[in-house]
Amino acid sequence: MKPDMGVAGEVIGVIDTEGGCAEWTFPADPGAVRAARAAVRGRLRAWDLDSVADITALLVSELVTNALRHATGPIGVRLVRPARLGDALLVEVSDPLPDPPRERVARPEDESGRGLQLLAHSSRRWGTRPGEAGKTVWFELTVPR
Repeated sequence: MKPDMGVAGEVIGVIDTEGGCAEWTFPADPGAVRAARAAVRGRLRAWDLDSVADITALLVSELVTNALRHATGPIGVRLVRPARLGDALLVEVSDPLPDPPRERVARPEDESGRGLQLLAHSSRRWGTRPGEAGKTVWFELTVPR
């Protein structure tokens, strides 16, 4: 693993940020949300994908926050760059909890419960899959031509 000097906050490890894929592992502490946002924004800027940086950072923040609320252990974030404009950016957030997230309808006075609704309405498609130790929540965003 090599350090990624462009990431603010603590990063447990950077698997790779070269080529068409970038992966980071963050500790399960509140600083992970800010660090994940910074890592994602930095990589998308380097890939010249600023057009999807805001929504990607927002959705990653929601998923990392969910992981912090419900799981303990490291949180993984992975980006897969689209081959060409008009294709999808794949984003994955992994945590050690095997239970898939449940979408629910939040009442106006609820302080939480809107993250998966936001994900469903903002992404091209999304889903979950089990992993060796936990689960991965993924989504795709269309990169404008």
